[in-house]
Amino acid sequence: MRKDKIRAYELRRQNKSYSEISKALGIPKGTLGGWFKDEEWSKTIRDSLGTKHSLASPAKLAAIIKSNKDRWSKKHQEYRDLGENEFKQLQNDPLFLAGIMLYWSEGTKDAKSSRVKLANSDPMMVRIFYAFLKDIIKVPKNKINIRLLLYPDLADDMQKSFWSRATGVPLSQFKKSVYIVGRHSTKRLSYGVCNIYVQSREVKEKMLVWLDLSQKMLLAQIS
Repeated sequence: MRKDKIRAYELRRQNKSYSEISKALGIPKGTLGGWFKDEEWSKTIRDSLGTKHSLASPAKLAAIIKSNKDRWSKKHQEYRDLGENEFKQLQNDPLFLAGIMLYWSEGTKDAKSSRVKLANSDPMMVRIFYAFLKDIIKVPKNKINIRLLLYPDLADDMQKSFWSRATGVPLSQFKKSVYIVGRHSTKRLSYGVCNIYVQSREVKEKMLVWLDLSQKMLLAQIS
């Protein structure tokens, strides 16, 4: 191997850019590109240098942020458009409408959050929403989670078993329970509060669209 090529490899392994190596050795960058094009370790260095240069430049960093924001904005719109089409197909399904109404009443509507969560102490309500998630909008079972809010004197294992039987959600999908202290020692819920949730931007965008369309549909019928 020619001496300048050996030296070029040494400099490249020291995380030097093509420009730096070319300036130091007088080798054209095109030649360097030919030498290193099949070297995976050199590609890793290239990516690392590219990231550092981008982050060091406010303009490049701003461009990256804008590009990512535009990309996700487009993706979110695709989810909303898909939600509108699915509403037309599902609007006469009783379980679909029940799930939307439950979410309207007890669900989280924060548009900034990707979490779709319903909280209630009624096992039947949670069971219906669970069926809505897995059977109507086809969320995989392993993506649907439960977290219980319990009072200090409620046994965690016993409450999880109760809610699992009552709702049909496998125990494997139960997360660590949260214990709370109520203001009244006697006026409280016997089995705590069950939070059923899915972490999905796609589902959240669709849910917000379905809420809006359901409200408009109902208002049109009663006006």
